[in-house]
Amino acid sequence: MKAEIISIGTELLLGEITDTNAAYLAGRLPALGIDLYWISQVGDNPARLKEVLERAWQRSDLILTSGGLGPTQDDITRETIAEMMGETPETVPELEKNLRERFGRMDLHMPLSNLKQATLIPSAEAIRNSEGTAPGWRIEKDGRILVSMPGPPRELHRMWQYEVEPGLRDSTASVILTRTLKTYGLSEAAVAEMVSSMVYLPNPTLGIYAKSDGIHLRLAAKSENRQQAEKMIAEGEASIRAILDEYIWGVDDETPEGVVGRLLIEQGKTLAIMEDCSGGWLAAAFAEIPDSHLFFKGSLVACTDNARVALGVSPDIISTHGAVSHEVAQAMAEAAKKILKADIGLSTTAGIETEERPMGITYIGIANGKSSREVGRPQWKNRVLSAALFELRKSLLSLE
Repeated sequence: MKAEIISIGTELLLGEITDTNAAYLAGRLPALGIDLYWISQVGDNPARLKEVLERAWQRSDLILTSGGLGPTQDDITRETIAEMMGETPETVPELEKNLRERFGRMDLHMPLSNLKQATLIPSAEAIRNSEGTAPGWRIEKDGRILVSMPGPPRELHRMWQYEVEPGLRDSTASVILTRTLKTYGLSEAAVAEMVSSMVYLPNPTLGIYAKSDGIHLRLAAKSENRQQAEKMIAEGEASIRAILDEYIWGVDDETPEGVVGRLLIEQGKTLAIMEDCSGGWLAAAFAEIPDSHLFFKGSLVACTDNARVALGVSPDIISTHGAVSHEVAQAMAEAAKKILKADIGLSTTAGIETEERPMGITYIGIANGKSSREVGRPQWKNRVLSAALFELRKSLLSLE
């Protein structure tokens, strides 16, 4: 089955919002055995939208659209689809009743413009939207399926998961499974060279991608049944691990902070942070982890020498070695550990360019008997974040 995604909205073309819906849908089609061939963005212009829809109808088996189902004049998806199909939208009493009841539960008056959200054409069926006022449309005709979903990601995700995906799962003849192995400490070229014997295999395929948290390897296996696809993925993963095992830190949706958090919980350790150049990013990353209260004591942001001294770093260490140094990074980690009464302290510090020190040199301190490390010249916060997390992971693994 050939699929196409169409994201609708002028705000996408103006760069006012990022098209996360297309990425979300693209990531969920492989597990259904559906091949995605095209992704398009089009503004709220009837003629251009009709052109994009007609082209998709001619070349794709499954068309997924997002956006343009609201109540305003520039929400034109329904009307344009109706025109393409040569059909007339009509108000459906049951949909209108549901819509009015929804507004009633919110104690709001329903504007007349919302009535367009209660319309259907004869060849369409409504898709329930439990998160918003705009039902989706599903059309199955001439061997093709067109599914129109609302633009707000929360509404689209829910509709896809509970209303759209289950129906598509029964209509596909093959399964595509993926597995992403995440590495750190090697360049993209080095990884590609080490797994070169697998790069050009037809099934499972292997893609290599550079990310801020390392190099990712994505296996994709296609088969007529899930059991065979799982076997192919398992064999491919085993081959990669035999080559890169010491560099692999996670799989699929795992994050560096999640992996570190799990290690801290397993070891019964607590963590405190003092940040300079990362400016609170490390704290924010850990705060997003479920059960972070079990290990994360907090973070102190110290961007000046005065702040570092006030938080317990000796002024003599700063004056002797400079604010951006192994010694100060270690002192910051020790201070965070002491102040917040944690088992482990973690710190980051970086400075501006001088004759003695190139721009962007960063140090990471870990207060558990390990020394700080010079990271090099990261692309500031996102790279510093990853480097700090991986140094902490390495240190935790050495404790086991």
